[in-house]
Amino acid sequence: MSTYLSRLARWAFVHRWSVLGAWVVVAALAIALAVIGGGKTSDSFTIPGTESQQVTDLLKQKVPEFAGGQMQVVLAAPSGESLADPANKQAVETTMAELAKVPGVTGVQDPYDAQLVSADGRVALGIVQFAQEATDVTDVTLDAADHAVDTARDAGLTVAYSGSAYPGWRMEISEVPEIVGLVIALVILLITFGSFVAAGLPILTAIVGVVVTIMGITAVASVTQIASTSTTVALMLGLSCGIDYGLFILSRHRQNLLGGMTPLDSIGLAAGTAGSSVVFAALTVIVALCGLAVVGIPFLAVMGFAAAAAVAVALLVALTLIPAVLGLAGNRVVRFFSFPPRSGRQERVARLAATDPESTFGARWGRFVVRGRVPIAIGGVVLLGLLAIPAASMHLGLPTGASKPTSDTQRQAYDLTSEAFGPGFNGALLVTASGITSQEQAKPIAAALQHEQGVDSVAAVALENGVAVFQVVPTTGPSDDATADLVQRIRDDRATIAGSHAVSVKVGGQTASNIDVSDKLSSALPEFLLVVVGLAFVLLTFAFRTILVPLKSVLGFLLSVVAAFGAQVAMFQWGWGEHLFGIPKSDTVSFLPIIMLAIIFGLSSDYEVFVVSRIKEEVGLGHDARVAVARGTGHAARVVTAAALIMFSIFVAFMITDDPTIKAIGFSFAAGVFLDAFVVRLTLVPAVMAIVGGRIWYHPRWFAKYVPDPDIEGQRLERSLEPALS
Repeated sequence: MSTYLSRLARWAFVHRWSVLGAWVVVAALAIALAVIGGGKTSDSFTIPGTESQQVTDLLKQKVPEFAGGQMQVVLAAPSGESLADPANKQAVETTMAELAKVPGVTGVQDPYDAQLVSADGRVALGIVQFAQEATDVTDVTLDAADHAVDTARDAGLTVAYSGSAYPGWRMEISEVPEIVGLVIALVILLITFGSFVAAGLPILTAIVGVVVTIMGITAVASVTQIASTSTTVALMLGLSCGIDYGLFILSRHRQNLLGGMTPLDSIGLAAGTAGSSVVFAALTVIVALCGLAVVGIPFLAVMGFAAAAAVAVALLVALTLIPAVLGLAGNRVVRFFSFPPRSGRQERVARLAATDPESTFGARWGRFVVRGRVPIAIGGVVLLGLLAIPAASMHLGLPTGASKPTSDTQRQAYDLTSEAFGPGFNGALLVTASGITSQEQAKPIAAALQHEQGVDSVAAVALENGVAVFQVVPTTGPSDDATADLVQRIRDDRATIAGSHAVSVKVGGQTASNIDVSDKLSSALPEFLLVVVGLAFVLLTFAFRTILVPLKSVLGFLLSVVAAFGAQVAMFQWGWGEHLFGIPKSDTVSFLPIIMLAIIFGLSSDYEVFVVSRIKEEVGLGHDARVAVARGTGHAARVVTAAALIMFSIFVAFMITDDPTIKAIGFSFAAGVFLDAFVVRLTLVPAVMAIVGGRIWYHPRWFAKYVPDPDIEGQRLERSLEPALS
């Protein structure tokens, strides 16, 4: 493989203008398709096979007015006043009447008629039903609804919104995190390379890859539903992997140039060695991301495919566009700036790393780890074990108003509703009973639901086409375990509640859907982990031609990811982040663990490949196993440190956003990358390999006979280049 990659890079280097032009055309085509298609990502998703989804489908078919989006309007009188006061009551009634006139609204529930006014008379809850699904409710309709409540605002009432669709509910993707991440990445690369040209190239090429990916996703969104979070995850990975892959090849190229090679031979050797590692690293990430399809939840599968596409584009950029732009840059990638001025420090450090790598800090770190291998290995495992302790109390759920910042209207509505009516009104259940033809048949079902433990109130809200719809308000909040228990209890007691074999009772609604999603994701975790780890194990076994290295890689990943889970639980569930970063306490987002398993496993395999391939390269040069570990770790340390810090910085930058889901994703990815790169790959891995010694490279004889050697470390390529380089 290294030979083919070398030939590809040399071809791209020679035909650099053609390659550059081809990428410009691809980017322009992706932008054109995105603009013409007008695709938009969505914040809703379906969960096939769950009971809550069956309820949604039933409502669309039989009771369509309840299948659309819903908005709760919370109105609160100023302190010392009551909504029973004539002026305030008139303002509320006028507001609800104005909301009923908004195009796209099919019904409005007046709080006075529905008896949804708090006992102290200060807070009222109005319900607005839209004709379309939440994701299809237009901004024009939402703006009109927002204007309709001006009467209440003018009267001095506080107005807050919640529900599946309301003014300002759509997640706005900010460019600030990307800009911050890119600036930090540039600073890290400047420190690493000491050259403006070398620092800028990986960022510029990564941006090209991200533009192609995001525009491609937008174009596809015009023909299929893609979750908004998919774009964010693809953007995170596209930027971080794009920069990292370019960094690894560029770093090897510069080392070759400083060693006296010609630019053409240098890029060929860099692509054959570091490029081989990039290919296997990227394939492992892609396999892990595509593995999300085994969960059986379409929006997660699409998210995985979108992120995998971002990594695949980053790989193609690294193998073709990077050699082309390096051809344009020539020897300028080893032209250094001086800081302080005229000190020449950056050039001396770079030349020292190329000509005398054993004197670098990375080499000293490698020797330190090998010398103290046993206590370091024990200490690393203990540290990760301690960080993992909070993971035992992980509680899965989807974001609710309680997880929003206090400045958010959904959080304000959540708090006002909880204080005035009880937490259950923030997560009412929809119970359907099919086979009901009269109100008399519906009454016993409502009574049976009311007698269920944990039910606050039951209201029959519709009877149409043989389907009765009941709104069941729990006594507990939407993310409480007791609410999940109530959903399961109603489902277990459905035969008794129905009272007849001809009646079918099902539980749905947003709260039940969130519970079903969490349950389905939890049950899918073992299967997903088995499939992804199994495929990646085979891939890494093929790459390194040994069983022990992939086994060590998997165990190290499990340690780092569980420790990252623990950090996430402490920060978000336990509330540590509330004091440090102003993050409201919230459950662990239900799809976060499975996404983390995919992405952190893929990225951990990245660093595993980069570190271990350098160690194997030293073994191939005839060094003793422990000497090879120290030397290989030293060679990889500088570039892996820079790559990990870049990924860490990009992920952390996404914590700037207000969206709690994006905050959780950014923090969790950052914690996972940091722990895996620095604690596991640069510390535990060399320590364990030094303990095991040469036995780490064992493989059966039949393996060498039947499994081809991909030459990931490029030894055959280097031997073929020796005459040209001598």
